[in-house]
Amino acid sequence: MKIALSTDERTDLVERLLKELNERHHTVEYIGPEAGEDADWPEVTCRAAELVASGAADEGIVMCWTGTGASIAANKVKGIRAALCRDAETAKGARIWNHANVLALSLQATSESILKEILDAWFSTKFSDDEWNLKQIERIRHMETKLD
Repeated sequence: MKIALSTDERTDLVERLLKELNERHHTVEYIGPEAGEDADWPEVTCRAAELVASGAADEGIVMCWTGTGASIAANKVKGIRAALCRDAETAKGARIWNHANVLALSLQATSESILKEILDAWFSTKFSDDEWNLKQIERIRHMETKLD
């Protein structure tokens, strides 16, 4: 799977995430600064979200200090359903009920052990395809078309 990964700061958590994604045999398109540099979170997040929305990446992972800004910025891109996840259960629910295609993470609040649990839940959980759930996702898509 091709993952668009963005961050505004290259931290140890980013390095761990890159290693985890590599070990899981994902291809990563990294959008962000190198160690010791920084970038503007709205810009790097938007670029990652646009890759997902266009189909150039299968999914995205966006990161900033709290994860909130990255999730807000990603959700401004049509077709993106970004979820800020601080634990595995939230990641699982975001996949099942919200069909989240972008995972938002906090650089500050995510430990390496929680990161692994979140990734396990994220990648192992399929979107729900029951009638009620599909209706909810269609409602979200309809809301997007009203904003055009």
